[in-house]
Amino acid sequence: MTDTTAMTTAPRPYESYVYAYPHKTAYRPLADRPGLSGLWAGERKDALSLYLHIPFCEVRCGFCNLFTRIGAPDELTTRYLDALDRQATAVADALHGDGSGDGSGDGSGDGGGDGGDAVRFAAAAFGGGTPTFLTAGELERLCDIAEKRMGADLRAVPLSVETSPSTATADRLSVLADRGATRLSIGVQSFVEEEAKAAVRPQRRSDVEAALGRIRDARIPVLNIDLIYGIDGQTPRSWRLSLDAALAWRPEELYLYPLYARPLTPLGRRAHASEADWDAQRLDLYRRGRDHLLAQGYEQVSMRMFRLPGAPREGADDYACQTDGMIGLGCGARSYTSDLHYSFDYAVGMREIRNIIDTYTTTEDFSRAEVGRAVDADEARRRHLLQSLLQAEGMAVDDYRTRFGSRPGDDFPVELERFADLGWLDTAAGPGLLRLSPEGLAHSDALGPALFSPAVRAAMASYELK
Repeated sequence: MTDTTAMTTAPRPYESYVYAYPHKTAYRPLADRPGLSGLWAGERKDALSLYLHIPFCEVRCGFCNLFTRIGAPDELTTRYLDALDRQATAVADALHGDGSGDGSGDGSGDGGGDGGDAVRFAAAAFGGGTPTFLTAGELERLCDIAEKRMGADLRAVPLSVETSPSTATADRLSVLADRGATRLSIGVQSFVEEEAKAAVRPQRRSDVEAALGRIRDARIPVLNIDLIYGIDGQTPRSWRLSLDAALAWRPEELYLYPLYARPLTPLGRRAHASEADWDAQRLDLYRRGRDHLLAQGYEQVSMRMFRLPGAPREGADDYACQTDGMIGLGCGARSYTSDLHYSFDYAVGMREIRNIIDTYTTTEDFSRAEVGRAVDADEARRRHLLQSLLQAEGMAVDDYRTRFGSRPGDDFPVELERFADLGWLDTAAGPGLLRLSPEGLAHSDALGPALFSPAVRAAMASYELK
């Protein structure tokens, strides 16, 4: 299982953010196009996660490589929601395994069908893109698709929704609050207008503050604010200013993201004078931000996530998208069974994204998986270790052994020995707990990729960016 070739070079602290494993660049077209009914026939379906993807934004930030397009001309949002409705109906039928789902679910959690195993959802999320790009009426329809087509009781489960300062309007927030949203995540990135401009995210601080006020007025239980460090011109003083501006709202959660300049993004075309200097700047700002939030009473959940003690928990925290039993609807969403991850085609470039969205909106048959990657026993071990170890609380060794019949030290001896040599493992954790040290958490974006399998690494390397 161990890949020694990945262990021979000194790690850079910011190799890759591992928000899902395997990454979509390791997916390939599925030659057999397996039917969804067969894929889900043997899966547990009593605690599924539901994710609805809206691929639209008003602007595209300079650092963004997510699957999203700017604007939605010619009633594209209507056509997209029509396709989302068709897909939800097909997926609901597949989950019940007998084709009896008629899309008439009442939100009670049974998916609207009569047969098959019990289908219930334990969590839901709307992401993107920017889900609140949709109008208030369109958000109502999105919630109806989740409830009436899929059978998810949005008022009974955690519901997280992403928003932006310009789209967090009172009417939209009112819809989300009424339909059961428990968490709003807003991408602020910086309260310093010059830094926002440098990140190709033009915004006025007054507009950001007004949006935060509207979110608090909506009384949605959890407010999360995203901030970014490593922006051109950012200093410890300006970073502290953004942190304190966010803390003034006492958000239940804060995410601190290092800036990446990824290929095919506006910032990806800018060369930094010294990658080593940029790494050092980001590490310094991360540590300053971490220490400041800890001093303000927040607890660290992962490298990126900080939470107020006692704040409601929304699910599997920073790596929720790793969870098996994920149903993704929309052309940028992933779905996970225990042995196959699948989605639609992936792109970063605007032209390709528009083509994929157009194809999605004209699709009538959503009964088969088109693009994906099989997850064998070795990949399942790697994925479990990743999603557990990158959490600050660490991983119970007995839990791993119960699931896989082996110990992580037996399966990944070279990797774990190297992590220990680098000081990334907490030596005081005891033999029953595998946990990162503060330095290990700081290097999560190097540690995660070091656990990629040779096959996944090769597939990602051969992927042709588009």
